[in-house]
Amino acid sequence: MPSSLSSPRVRTVLDAIAAEQQRVDTVEQPELLDIVRRRTTPWTPRELVDACASGYYAAPAAIGRMLYTCVRAMRPRVVFEFGTSYGFTAIHIAAALRDNGAGKLYTVDLHEGKCAAAREHLKSAEVDEYAEVITGEAADVLSSFPLVAKSTEPVDLLYLDGWADFYLDVVRAAEPWLRTGALVHADDTEKFAAGARPYLEYVRDPQGDYVSVGITDGQGLELSTYTGPARTGRPERTAA
Repeated sequence: MPSSLSSPRVRTVLDAIAAEQQRVDTVEQPELLDIVRRRTTPWTPRELVDACASGYYAAPAAIGRMLYTCVRAMRPRVVFEFGTSYGFTAIHIAAALRDNGAGKLYTVDLHEGKCAAAREHLKSAEVDEYAEVITGEAADVLSSFPLVAKSTEPVDLLYLDGWADFYLDVVRAAEPWLRTGALVHADDTEKFAAGARPYLEYVRDPQGDYVSVGITDGQGLELSTYTGPARTGRPERTAA
């Protein structure tokens, strides 16, 4: 059976997002990186939303395909994404869930306009049945995740592609809902290395709850497996 990624509706939306990203980010991304390098105080979530408002900043196409292949292989029932933007990676994940025939993506972003655009993109790609776009702070959403998801099923895949400064907050908030063996994929760990450092120290701690490996791809990504609640004695969550 052909992949949903090759369907005309999905391909048209992904190509349109990629084209707009290339047009806008040629100017916007260097300016944002310069702002980040000159910053000497911690960011607030709202400041970051405002700083990134005019850019697309979607993941590279190869990351989208990696997520698709991971989801097809893992067959997750619940996926959580931090950093929706315009829905580029969300479409890849939702397309894989559709091809699996089951599963749900919950994708969170604080920018209302980008969330609205992502919903339209998912609908245009005809994969919106498998994704719910939530406007808010990811850590706050995860604090009441069973109410959000209307389910007690654990999270099988956590994808971090928001602002790296908040990765540690998000993964900690997710841990009560991660199943043992869940995959945590964090992007931009080299691109925004200073912000990602606390997160990397956490998931690479040999006495901690993860087995983790860093991969150099020009931007940096960290793949981690959650091995269970060793730090806090939380009850272990497993897939039903």
